[in-house]
Amino acid sequence: MSGGALGPAPASDSTSERDPRRLREAAAELAREAGAVVRAGWGHTHAPERKGRIDLVTDFDRRSEELLLARIAERFPGDAVLAEESGTHSARGAKSGVRWVIDPLDGTTNFAHNYPFFAVSVGVEVDGEPVAGAVFDPVRDEMFAAARGYGATLGGREIGVSSIARLEDALLVTGFPYDVREHPERVMPAFEAFLTRAQGVRRDGSAALNLCYVAVGRFDGFWELALSAWDTTAGAVIVREAGGRVTDYRGGAFVPGKTSILATNGRIHDAMMHVIADAPGKARG
Repeated sequence: MSGGALGPAPASDSTSERDPRRLREAAAELAREAGAVVRAGWGHTHAPERKGRIDLVTDFDRRSEELLLARIAERFPGDAVLAEESGTHSARGAKSGVRWVIDPLDGTTNFAHNYPFFAVSVGVEVDGEPVAGAVFDPVRDEMFAAARGYGATLGGREIGVSSIARLEDALLVTGFPYDVREHPERVMPAFEAFLTRAQGVRRDGSAALNLCYVAVGRFDGFWELALSAWDTTAGAVIVREAGGRVTDYRGGAFVPGKTSILATNGRIHDAMMHVIADAPGKARG
């Protein structure tokens, strides 16, 4: 499915660029351009480097991030950036209160193995609050985007969460933290509990796309521990604008990069919270 054409946005030099709709459009343009860089590497043999025991990075992660950083610096010189591979970039000159939170290739392990489930994620915060985001899947040419107060879209068309109301009818998705080998007790109790309660559970390696799939109704719920802000900032906005609910495991405020995340269609949210709360060991987060 095509993400549709988004016309070029004018260079930003005023607070009008704090408008969530304009930030959404810019995020989608950036994600699509970076997605073309990533797509060029699809199907090739890769020699990824290890940032940890199971945490990989490829040359295409870096190329995509370099492009995103360059475009943001050109178009939004007063904005700050938080990027997965290079960290925080402070704005030069006047501070706009806008921060771009970017994952240049979410699902690097999938990409490195040519498994077709990865994306570019571009989220935007204004004064610390996530207000817009875009997640682009370059293999399927699917562009998910949202602006706070203006709904969520796939390919420019409005989307909404599923109507599934019972956990036993729900298709769920999760992911495991990079220290799962050292601390399986943090994630396995809840995983096993959902396996016996839900219709099905998937684990496919891209939190950004998992959130978008909740937003469009392909999944009914998503939970995960220890994600970074670049994994979830865009996707959480998209879920909320699609009519879903996003909290931490206990139902409190979700803070990207700082708390666990539970994102659902809203109808099964409390049931999922109860399963997590009842899971033994250290599964709660």
